[in-house]
Amino acid sequence: MIIHNHIQSDGYIDVGEPETRNCEIKLRVNPVRRREKVFVGCGAGFGGDRPLAALKLLQNIDDLNYLVLECLAERTLADRYQAVLSGGEGFDPRISEWMQLLLPLAVEKGVCIITNMGATNALAAQEKVLDIASRLGVKITVGVAHQFDIAKAGLCSNLRHLNDGISMYLGAAPIVECLEKYKPDVVITSRVADAALFLAPMVYELGWNWDDFPLLAQGSLAGHLLECGCQLTGGYFMHPGDKYRNISCANLLDLSLPFAEVNYDGNMCVAKADGSGGVLNFSTCAQQLLYEVGDPGAYITPDVVIDFQDVSFHSLSTNKVVCTGAKPAATSVPDNLLALASKEAGWKGWGEISYGGYKCVERAKAAEYLVKSWMEEVCPGTSARIMSYIIGLDSLKATSLENYTLVTNDIRLRMDGLFEQEQHAIEFTKEFTALYTNGPAGGGGISTGHKKEISLEKGLVGREHIYWKISAKENQPTKSNNQTNTLPTETKSNNLKEFLSPENHVSLSPAPSNEKVHLYDIAHSRAGDKGNDVNFSLIPHFPPDIKRLKTVITPDWVKRAVSPLLNQSSFPEVDDTETRDKWVDEHVSVEIYEVRGISSLNVVVRNVLDGGVNCSRRIDRHGKTISDLILCQEVVLPM
Repeated sequence: MIIHNHIQSDGYIDVGEPETRNCEIKLRVNPVRRREKVFVGCGAGFGGDRPLAALKLLQNIDDLNYLVLECLAERTLADRYQAVLSGGEGFDPRISEWMQLLLPLAVEKGVCIITNMGATNALAAQEKVLDIASRLGVKITVGVAHQFDIAKAGLCSNLRHLNDGISMYLGAAPIVECLEKYKPDVVITSRVADAALFLAPMVYELGWNWDDFPLLAQGSLAGHLLECGCQLTGGYFMHPGDKYRNISCANLLDLSLPFAEVNYDGNMCVAKADGSGGVLNFSTCAQQLLYEVGDPGAYITPDVVIDFQDVSFHSLSTNKVVCTGAKPAATSVPDNLLALASKEAGWKGWGEISYGGYKCVERAKAAEYLVKSWMEEVCPGTSARIMSYIIGLDSLKATSLENYTLVTNDIRLRMDGLFEQEQHAIEFTKEFTALYTNGPAGGGGISTGHKKEISLEKGLVGREHIYWKISAKENQPTKSNNQTNTLPTETKSNNLKEFLSPENHVSLSPAPSNEKVHLYDIAHSRAGDKGNDVNFSLIPHFPPDIKRLKTVITPDWVKRAVSPLLNQSSFPEVDDTETRDKWVDEHVSVEIYEVRGISSLNVVVRNVLDGGVNCSRRIDRHGKTISDLILCQEVVLPM
């Protein structure tokens, strides 16, 4: 292949020619197996992750070939869209911080960085990275693989009027073609499905093709396990109240980000750095397997629809787990890809105030009543748009299915409203602030704010209507910088061999029968969100308990447990509760799936997150706390 380089006015050189294709599946022509095995690491699991942890992974894993920075979610995509509307940049503003830290060592070790930090403006992100590399004295080629166009004819009616703000979940193909054509040091993408970011280098290096569905399923399993970073290696897992997860705080100080070893035949294991903290075992893998997957028998990615029902995990050591059993579902490839369309969702106004001491809850109740009444006085009809809760009492909007009492002497009233007009949100902050001189005694520490909210509307678009584009540029730095980033001695990885995975020191036994026990004595869980739906797992500590657990965890049980999430107030009247329950019966649905390979349940609850992460009035917009709220429920298991 002849490469034509063209110097641009910005001083960077075009590498090869840009290429544009639609998303219809086109088999690779004579794909080359470049390696027998590829090592793909996760350097970031979300937009707020730790760059220093990514640098440690680069330093500690000599075999690493690729480092993936997965930094784009529904919330951050909406943030980027909102930033563009305000005249800002459409890519992740932290890309400079990440690249300045990682580029010198990554280039020195020949590790290619792949990241979706390009968000809604991958080309501008490319310029930024080239500029950083030039200032560092590092010569690199930066490829971009991004959404280029969507044919209007392919849009369903609910998306057609939102064409300017639509982002597609692209698959691995654009990244594979970018690697094939330009051999870049960095690949920047727009919205690419999380698992596809990791699958792409596997397809490229191992010579896979787009009809090798069993291989694609195993590769996508690896990507799904890696995509949330340290959630696989002990982060978001430690729980002092759970004897199976009672890991010391010191063990979390030096978590290793995970990486995968993937063979050309699909054999695969996930691993963490030797001597690092955290935990990598069956339990951490099982939680991540079911995280935000919906139906585990048909987990849809742009590249392959995967059946996770028979996936199993086997620990080779405290740092390595073999993962098997992913296979293509009956329908192997989706005909349509998921579109997320940004649209304005109104104006959020919020306020907080603290009360303490005697009868503080009653005073918070009075404050809530006053603010809602004042809003009705100045903006009639708006009080129904306000949700309130008491931090320290019920801010998670969850109660036990059994009666309980809670004594508290320190609370904080929080009120959130979602209004159609900005002026109503501003007026709400004014009325809330008036509690200082017009409300009950002893209220202090008021804080308020308002902002425009952006929500994401979903739709499906046929592959033939979606176009992506790849291109690449390289810089010509005027100076050479051979200095490698190093960590201060005191922050290098400690030898934490004394920390063993929980199953190594806690014996497993069946849960008791015919007596009330908390679910956290039976199982562990993790919750995640997809739009307005929440997905939580129930993974028994003693796998055979799944048979009895299935008889208790029914759709009706789940509905009763999560119904308080939809309370508008901390002090609902009987009529409010009846209205809530009627709405739940009509709009909330529950799906419960058994996952045979890990003897677990995956529960999906539809329409329970007050509109989803980008416009919810709940303090926990993602619904992540729901996992432990479910585990706090008492159940009686049969014999």
